[in-house]
Amino acid sequence: MYTPSRWFYAIITLMFLTLTAPVVMAQPITEQLRNASTLEQVLQRGKLRVGFSTFVPWAMKDKTGAFTGYEIDVAKRLAQDMGVTPEFIPTKWSGIIPSLLTGKFDIIIGGMGIRPLRNLKVNFTIPYEYSGMSIVASKKLAAGYQSLADFNKPSVTISARTGTTAVPVIRRFMPKATLRLFDDEAQALQEVLIGRAHGMVSSEPFPSFQSIKHDKRLFLPLGKATFTKEPIGFAVRKGDPDFINFLNNWIIVTAAEGWLEERHDYWFKSLDWENKLK
Repeated sequence: MYTPSRWFYAIITLMFLTLTAPVVMAQPITEQLRNASTLEQVLQRGKLRVGFSTFVPWAMKDKTGAFTGYEIDVAKRLAQDMGVTPEFIPTKWSGIIPSLLTGKFDIIIGGMGIRPLRNLKVNFTIPYEYSGMSIVASKKLAAGYQSLADFNKPSVTISARTGTTAVPVIRRFMPKATLRLFDDEAQALQEVLIGRAHGMVSSEPFPSFQSIKHDKRLFLPLGKATFTKEPIGFAVRKGDPDFINFLNNWIIVTAAEGWLEERHDYWFKSLDWENKLK
């Protein structure tokens, strides 16, 4: 009868180890990836650090100095559902993506449009909202203007906020106009109010609110219609599928509940919140 040699057993043992090693090694690697996830770090820390930039009515300060707005509501609900507390970190829009990448905060919840160039640096969730661009104009300088073509002239000056999607929109639809950029909406709007710019391009409902607030000086040359449609998503650092998966599912659930729509209508289709501001 044939008796296997010791070499036979050695070969069988080697084959077994070769086949099972990847499975054994995969366990600690999977554990390392999970522990490295921003989601896991947030849960262990008990705090979700939220980067945003002030922009009415997305995020702003109320009479008490606390932050309020649509994005603040969204961030608070997200943190609540994670069982952690939100920490709000206001950041200039022009530096908000670099601040995310350097770990200043965990997530950007700030009305950020999903754009291919941005997506090269950060990962986006599925859209939780859609926005659109509009233009608010000076009744004096832009009298009679009724279309984007009216603004597409070298003699026309358009203001906008640095780093926002208003910038490529202006360059696309009004390439001949002179573009002036500012760090925030208030500065860009001021250019129109004092007569140094014909109009300002921004996401709705900011232009509509300003046309109501300054109805003697400003108007909406395109009416209430927007001329773009832009998906808005949360932005996180790359290489974190667990965090993206959780955020995407959170958006699906809260949208199905009707909560996102209810909060959106409150902040964007009414002025019931205006008396809370300074």
